[in-house]
Amino acid sequence: MIDDIPVISPSGRVDATTAPAMEAELARVLDAGARRVVVDLALVEYMSSAGLRVLLSAMKRLKAREGRMALAGLQPPVLEVFNLTGFSRIFSMGATRDEAVRLMQE
Repeated sequence: MIDDIPVISPSGRVDATTAPAMEAELARVLDAGARRVVVDLALVEYMSSAGLRVLLSAMKRLKAREGRMALAGLQPPVLEVFNLTGFSRIFSMGATRDEAVRLMQE
């Protein structure tokens, strides 16, 4: 937590094998009532469509209750996936965790 904003920090590869763990953590935070969430991807080296689906699903849940999500620290290979899929236009992104938290406080 930073201030009152939950920060999720997956690491390594987020693919069909590991995406369910990220999904469970996001669900736990959302089920607890969070309306603003930061996902720090600084330690993620690879993200598949399974990971993208988890993030999109969580963002839709947040938007349904007028909440928001910001991503932080996307490494070049992950940022490329977001740019190629158009997800970089969907998600708020900060270069650092602190920048993403500031986006949530605006």
